[in-house]
Amino acid sequence: MALNTVIFDIDGLLIDSEPVWNKAAEVTLQHYGIVLTPQQYASTTGLRTKEWIDWWFNYFNIDATEKPNGEKMIVEWVLNHVESDAAIMPGVHYIINFFHERNFKIGLATSSPVSLIDIVLKMTGIGPYLHATASAEDLAYGKPHPQVYLDCAAKMNAIATDCLCFEDSFNGMLAAKSARMKCVVVPHPHQLKDEKWGAADLKLSSLQNFSDLHFRHIQF
Repeated sequence: MALNTVIFDIDGLLIDSEPVWNKAAEVTLQHYGIVLTPQQYASTTGLRTKEWIDWWFNYFNIDATEKPNGEKMIVEWVLNHVESDAAIMPGVHYIINFFHERNFKIGLATSSPVSLIDIVLKMTGIGPYLHATASAEDLAYGKPHPQVYLDCAAKMNAIATDCLCFEDSFNGMLAAKSARMKCVVVPHPHQLKDEKWGAADLKLSSLQNFSDLHFRHIQF
């Protein structure tokens, strides 16, 4: 069957929020006397905050009782700064309109909390075009597990193989492909040439570069 549903990630794809999450993580880890290298931070991009905290607190042997506090610090910092500090990514309104004009069901699936979805809808104004949103905040597993994508599709009564996903992170791409969905990746510029994107159905430098030619090609 032809594709009829599109699902978008949020962080780093619709809004340039990765620097905000990065700063929140930096501030939080500095509280515990820790500094990550850019390579270390990039290695865990796409994880939920809880999983991110678990990973690095375990890695640096920080007392496990501090994990809830670390998670809270990061999320609160992001929620307080994302609207003022994160720009809308180029091509967001173009790509939403592209699929709206083709009568696609449109959804959002994110590892971030529901409270961030609400802020992003306010920032971008795309709420009226959406048919569903899904957060992995309270799921047993976040991306790269496919559940958040499967949940979003289910809310729209969509079959997984009829869905096209847009992602910017490696973990997000793995989640989409594990859900048996097509996946377009729009990586950060410094990761654009990485070989790790080979599993994607299409790689672009910007949402605004997606065209009718790409659309026709990706359906087969």
